[in-house]
Amino acid sequence: MPDYSDSHLKSILQRNRTIAVVGVSMNPVRPSYYVARYLGLKGYRVIPVNPGHAGKRLFGELVQPSLSAITEPVDMVDIFRRSEAVPPIVDEALEVFPDLKCIWMQIGVEHAEAAAKAEARGVDVIQNRCPKIEYQRLFGELRMGGFATGIISSKL
Repeated sequence: MPDYSDSHLKSILQRNRTIAVVGVSMNPVRPSYYVARYLGLKGYRVIPVNPGHAGKRLFGELVQPSLSAITEPVDMVDIFRRSEAVPPIVDEALEVFPDLKCIWMQIGVEHAEAAAKAEARGVDVIQNRCPKIEYQRLFGELRMGGFATGIISSKL
């Protein structure tokens, strides 16, 4: 897994305010749904992208069929698709968003060639990470208890 400094991740989360979430689900138990919802609750503008749900509304935004259908600037593209689906998404993002700042690939999603292509254009790339988890960790919102803090009940 690529290694990113906390300051780098924090900087990305602070300066990228409009996020297109590719592969977002309408199902509230799916990670793509609750990550997009969380980001929206934290003040990001989240533009959902999923051709299977295009035209529906999610979090007050119209679900777009593709990145190309988005008519306003996007700072970051968050990819909830399999790694093999990444190259055409990155190509489309680089083509339609001239001021794109970041490509973010979710946990389990990596593509070295697509990442290198975006980085060569000056776009930050994060792979195999979740912006919700990183936000919670970096901005002090992780609630840890029990085993996570080393407190183990004597009744175990």
